[in-house]
Amino acid sequence: MRKLNQFMLLIMTVSLVTFSSCKSDDDGGSPGTAPSGTLTATVDGGSFQSLDISSSATVSNGGQNLTIIATNSDGNAFAINIFGYSGPGTYPLGGDINIFNSASYSETDVDLNNPTNSTTEIWQAPYNDTEVGEVNISEETNTNVIGTFNFTAKNVNGDQSEKTITNGSFDLSKETAN
Repeated sequence: MRKLNQFMLLIMTVSLVTFSSCKSDDDGGSPGTAPSGTLTATVDGGSFQSLDISSSATVSNGGQNLTIIATNSDGNAFAINIFGYSGPGTYPLGGDINIFNSASYSETDVDLNNPTNSTTEIWQAPYNDTEVGEVNISEETNTNVIGTFNFTAKNVNGDQSEKTITNGSFDLSKETAN
């Protein structure tokens, strides 16, 4: 009986640490400044704004996952994945327990003379076991997901360079998938 009690205590402790580390108790902060249907951010001092037609937020797996995809006309894109999503709140990127939440920024250089020579570089977060940023969901409605984000990402498969993403904001149409 004592082993069963110890096992139950271990399970409860692990569950508490896991669920409390995935989302903070705050409400996700301010909604940001992105125009409706877009994602905006500052990437190493330069501005990024996605196109409405190629930007969305998808809530899936019974509402437990959130995926944000946003691209612009220059071939640059953001992808953000939150596992253990539960609505408005703050979701860390990285850290010992939050390694499943991720964000990336990519740049594609299209060679119009020879499209097969086109290249894509991807900067990923997290890239080690430290917390490198966060995603704040301030509002989720039946039709939209609104929030802010910031992170530092590394080109782990390329030149190892880092990009600093600040002032990230989104007001995206929400899709629901199973």
